[in-house]
Amino acid sequence: MPDADDLAAIERDRLRALVERDMDRAAELHADDFELITPSGRRLSKAEYLAAVRTRDIDYWSWEAGEIELREHGDVAAVRYPAEMTFRGPDGPRLHTMHTDLYERRDGRWQVVWSQATEIRD
Repeated sequence: MPDADDLAAIERDRLRALVERDMDRAAELHADDFELITPSGRRLSKAEYLAAVRTRDIDYWSWEAGEIELREHGDVAAVRYPAEMTFRGPDGPRLHTMHTDLYERRDGRWQVVWSQATEIRD
């Protein structure tokens, strides 16, 4: 059974799955009751979020996470990290963000339940 130290690798795997539109892997890593709060404050369910990624309404080109900080309390853990995201191609819009994700260990595996991204403005 993975422990919280594995969460940085799991989070990086989640980002890779979203950028590469590996929807099967992304679905495994997101809990059925997952919710995302976008930098603009919009709330998306798992179905809405993954559909937007699949159809490229959200078109991640790259998602580079900085140092991932972890906090674990039993079967609940949080990760927090800065990131730089690029959309719609290598010269597309860039967004600097701070992410906070809440994970729960369910049936022996970690899944992200809540995610919030906040834009960092220079």
